[in-house]
Amino acid sequence: MAAAIEVRLPVARRRLAEGLGRGGAGSAADGRDLVAPGDTITTDPGYMRGHGTYLGDEKLIASVAGVIERVNKLVCVKALKTRYNGEVGDVVVGRITEVQQKRWKVETNSRLDSVLLLSSMNLPGGELRRRSAEDELAMRDYLQEGDLISAEVQAVFSDGAISLHTRSLKYGKLGQGVLVQVSPSLVKRQKTHFHDLPCGASVILGNNGFIWIYPTPEQKEEEAGGFVTNLEMVPLPDREVISRLRNCVVALVTQKLMLYDTSILYCYEASLPHQIKDLLKPEVMEEIVLETRQRLLELEG
Repeated sequence: MAAAIEVRLPVARRRLAEGLGRGGAGSAADGRDLVAPGDTITTDPGYMRGHGTYLGDEKLIASVAGVIERVNKLVCVKALKTRYNGEVGDVVVGRITEVQQKRWKVETNSRLDSVLLLSSMNLPGGELRRRSAEDELAMRDYLQEGDLISAEVQAVFSDGAISLHTRSLKYGKLGQGVLVQVSPSLVKRQKTHFHDLPCGASVILGNNGFIWIYPTPEQKEEEAGGFVTNLEMVPLPDREVISRLRNCVVALVTQKLMLYDTSILYCYEASLPHQIKDLLKPEVMEEIVLETRQRLLELEG
């Protein structure tokens, strides 16, 4: 018997209500001025030129599409779609791309590969001691190409390259889970980017736009120093929760809603009446994100 095939016809997309568009809950602009390349920002000669701007005909003009940010007399434009620009203290999720002498190269969605020095990490067991030649020879035993890690930005160099550290026990090698790559501008800055959600899964919201969704561990492996990874089979209910959360994140990103623990949880709750695979349909995405926006507006109001 032939399998059933679902046929979908194109539909005209409805525009969101004005109250939920620009300046709505979690919108990219948050009510600030949006500009396109070539737009005049100001003709006042007292302002200083920042990133994303240039001077022309005694006017300050935007060179990228984004949001105007003013700090005293300094004006810059923060691009809405760009590679990750690191800031000290940011939480990032990255993938090891190369093992070098006393350092690892890490892909963090920035313009240049980031660096994790052997001296900037805890060794297995969380011990703090001088790194020896034996530690350097065993670097590939700790982290090898393809491994995912969570880390914190320790320094940003003049060329934009980022130096990472995993000295805190909450950082380290990541085990089983799902990685979702989004635009860094859609990740909201918060006090913590590690969230154990009540639905049974946890997320790491990397400032660099890498979102890691994984089953909540039963007990924290604090003494392991971030190197013990549980590779046992993840139960089906946990896999379903992770898959639903992944599709909810994709829906929020598609509708340009900011990602943080509350928006993800509200979207997860709004998605429960639907099957997991149906969450990728445009009309279902629009429906659950609209409900999420309404709840966030009620929360703020």
